[in-house]
Amino acid sequence: MDESVRNQLKPGVKVKVTQQIAARDYAWSTPVSGTVVGFEQKPTGSWFAHSKDDRLWLDRLVLRKEDGEITTLNLDKFSRIEIETPAA
Repeated sequence: MDESVRNQLKPGVKVKVTQQIAARDYAWSTPVSGTVVGFEQKPTGSWFAHSKDDRLWLDRLVLRKEDGEITTLNLDKFSRIEIETPAA
């Protein structure tokens, strides 16, 4: 993820995240829009990751959608983030 985008992911910022799941001959894209509640790196429970502290660390973005639903997105190299409204 671009460092300039990462630095803007503060509570109150409105974003649109498009994530992709790759299949054999197509990619399935899903957009999610909402207001940033939090952004951090957290470890998975993966025992085979062999990374920092033997865990795979993922970027996790917590959003509040317009209907009030809170959702956590695990971001990867296929995730695209658009800043819709910067923080005040």
